[in-house]
Amino acid sequence: MTVPSDASPQHAQSDPEDVLNQVGSSWRWALGFALATLIPGILVLVWPDETLHILAVIIGLQLLVAGGFRFVSAFSHSREDGGSRLAGVLIAMLAFLAGVLVLRHPMQTIGALSLIVGVFWLLTGVLTAYVAIADRTRVHRGLTFGLGALGAVAGIVVLCFPVDSAVALTRLLGLWLVLLGVFEVVMAFALRSATRRMVPPPPG
Repeated sequence: MTVPSDASPQHAQSDPEDVLNQVGSSWRWALGFALATLIPGILVLVWPDETLHILAVIIGLQLLVAGGFRFVSAFSHSREDGGSRLAGVLIAMLAFLAGVLVLRHPMQTIGALSLIVGVFWLLTGVLTAYVAIADRTRVHRGLTFGLGALGAVAGIVVLCFPVDSAVALTRLLGLWLVLLGVFEVVMAFALRSATRRMVPPPPG
């Protein structure tokens, strides 16, 4: 069967990888990810006296949502930059795994929840810092590296300074989620500014 001559452009436009690349590189997508981190942090801080079960559910859902955002964002890297894309996919997989582990046993101990979240933040922080160093074409590499460093520090703090009550853990995790969310909001608007500068002016 003969393929129409205009089929190739239509296929290119509808290619899932191209769609994910366009969505993942959008500043609106970055802002959505920032809000998905910031809002759970605020909720946790507003209700610090909630049970460990409620905290685990909020954190677990936040990790699953973050995994979805991270997976799409991984495709914002070019095909040639396979290392950064692979790192992004690994971060997404870690988020999904951590979220499932937290939600699977919502009545787990404070120590178990701290361990899962701490290891996740530490590993994803290191991977994010790697992406900032390896991807020389990335916009605002310094901010990306700062976010990675902040995530790694958050993981180290949670792992090295164990808490002995659900209220203390709630405040600690909520504070770090808010800090990470605010940093990600700054990155989203920085990406917005960079995107607008790259748009060519209309022909005069």
